[in-house]
Amino acid sequence: MKSGFVSIIGRPNVGKSTLLNTLINEKVAITSNVAGTTRNIIQGIYNEKDYQIVFMDTPGIVKPLNKLGRITNKQALSLVKDIDCLLFVVDASTGLGVGDKHIIEILKRTGAPVILVLNKIDKLNNVEIMYSINEYKDLYPFAEIVPVSAKVHDNIERLIEVIKKYLKDGIKYFEDDIKTSNSIYFMISETVREKLFNVLTEEIPHSLTCHTSFYEEKKDIINVGVDIIVDRDTIKKIIIGKKGERLKTIGTLARKELEERMGKKVYLELYVKTIKNWKDKEKYIKELGFLD
Repeated sequence: MKSGFVSIIGRPNVGKSTLLNTLINEKVAITSNVAGTTRNIIQGIYNEKDYQIVFMDTPGIVKPLNKLGRITNKQALSLVKDIDCLLFVVDASTGLGVGDKHIIEILKRTGAPVILVLNKIDKLNNVEIMYSINEYKDLYPFAEIVPVSAKVHDNIERLIEVIKKYLKDGIKYFEDDIKTSNSIYFMISETVREKLFNVLTEEIPHSLTCHTSFYEEKKDIINVGVDIIVDRDTIKKIIIGKKGERLKTIGTLARKELEERMGKKVYLELYVKTIKNWKDKEKYIKELGFLD
């Protein structure tokens, strides 16, 4: 048995969460075209007969604009040490950016092997892929460089085989049927937040979060309450929509996914609440799960 911990790091919107879901073949992290969707550290567990890999998807590293931003950056940066290897994920289709260079400077402080993962190669031809490799390869002594497409599962098996070479432990940390260590409360909140991003698209800024306030599982049904927290009443009105239609759509999409994932009927109630400047108030940041 070989096992180990692998962090996934990169700037926002490079496909880290999609990569995590693809690596373990199960949706444990929400995905969206909106940059910076991931805010918490999300664990996903890959199991094979003689291998177990604990992946940790981290928030995208950005210039922090508030206390929440500083906390999520700190979370991400805390996982570049004491790990077996690190996946530095970049968007090969957009090329080297300032954010990538900033992260490379951070990587110089870690002693762990760094695998450069060039994501979104489905958008490139072979010549463009080679150009992307050359653009990055001399910036840091990467242990390996692996081009992939998390979206279409291209070269994912190759990436897993590469990661196996760096596993150091001989301990089985989780049972085979466990895909994530995150709680069911967290999964429910994130499912609702994903639907909010997908339905509202550019209408909604990163001024919202979700918190599962009520959970009751019965024989044939699960009753759930989720608070949608925003920082302005104008955003609250946008989420609710005319006669509550938009909120109803969000609830229906979230309920259907939760029923598929949990194998039971779900009764989901959504409540939209305004807490001004919640991202700068430690009390709410802690209550909403961003601080231990």
